[in-house]
Amino acid sequence: MPKPVTISYLLASAAVFFVLLFHLVPAVFAGLAVYVLTLKLSGHLPKNMNRVARQVALGVVVICVMTCLTGVGAAVWSFIGSSQGIGALLTTVVETLGTLRRTLPSSVADVLPTTIEGLRHQLAELLSEHVQKISVVGFDSLKVFAHVLLGMVIGGMAALHHFKEHHQLPPHTAALRSRLRALVIAFDKVVLAQVKISAINTACTAIYLLVILPLFGIHLPMTSLLVLLTFAVGMLPVVGNLVSNTFIVVISLGVSGGVGIASLIFLVLIHKAEYFMNAKIVGSEVQATAWELLSAMLLLESAFGVAGLVAAPVVYAWLKAEVKDQGVI
Repeated sequence: MPKPVTISYLLASAAVFFVLLFHLVPAVFAGLAVYVLTLKLSGHLPKNMNRVARQVALGVVVICVMTCLTGVGAAVWSFIGSSQGIGALLTTVVETLGTLRRTLPSSVADVLPTTIEGLRHQLAELLSEHVQKISVVGFDSLKVFAHVLLGMVIGGMAALHHFKEHHQLPPHTAALRSRLRALVIAFDKVVLAQVKISAINTACTAIYLLVILPLFGIHLPMTSLLVLLTFAVGMLPVVGNLVSNTFIVVISLGVSGGVGIASLIFLVLIHKAEYFMNAKIVGSEVQATAWELLSAMLLLESAFGVAGLVAAPVVYAWLKAEVKDQGVI
């Protein structure tokens, strides 16, 4: 009969496969976020609380975490859907490309989109045929929102269960809890590392767009949205930077060719710096180099689309930690 540890690995691998297959990554990540934040915040509760008071306090922590995450998500979604959101950004990009068409050779101009729909089509081809499955785009937004809410509820319930007194667990249950613990640690480390990288990248981009360019009398349109977009897509290692850089360079070209070239040079330097930051920060957190993460992202994106691309850093960090724990590497 297979050992409990072997069975737990098979079940965990199957769970990851079905989460990716059925596009449940937003729900799982939401649940993990609530779980991790609740555990971190609960560490600041007084140690001398009685059992009932502690359970009530933990419940309040869970509700606060869920409320904050929901509020942040709603605020971002509202901003994206506003008159100054993604739609306006796409309109600006299309207008800029329309201007560029008149100055570029016909062989190049014919490739550029002339409408927002055309731009969306080219962006979809660039990212993948499955770009519509990204939760932030949300053509199935109601369904995704319901999944995220359920994920947060499950994460909160799991966090409360974590603090209950556990007697000697059966071997299979103990093995499954070990797999979950390793996944939570991997998620915590990857997200923390990527938040650091994205924050540094966003700060540098904000300084360039909001300070350096205005000092020279240059004011790009929609800089606030570009900064927000830089942070949001920056949560995707390396790839996210390319997306935000493309928007910034195109809009800069709409001002002048010199500004476009300056933006390109600046962003290339930031991109190179991010590559080394990625290797250092992510490498120190999850013991993985940038090329390892990129390989995992390429493989899972090919198999599962954008869901695989988003989940790849966490899945790879989890698998590598498990393999190292078994002494294989």
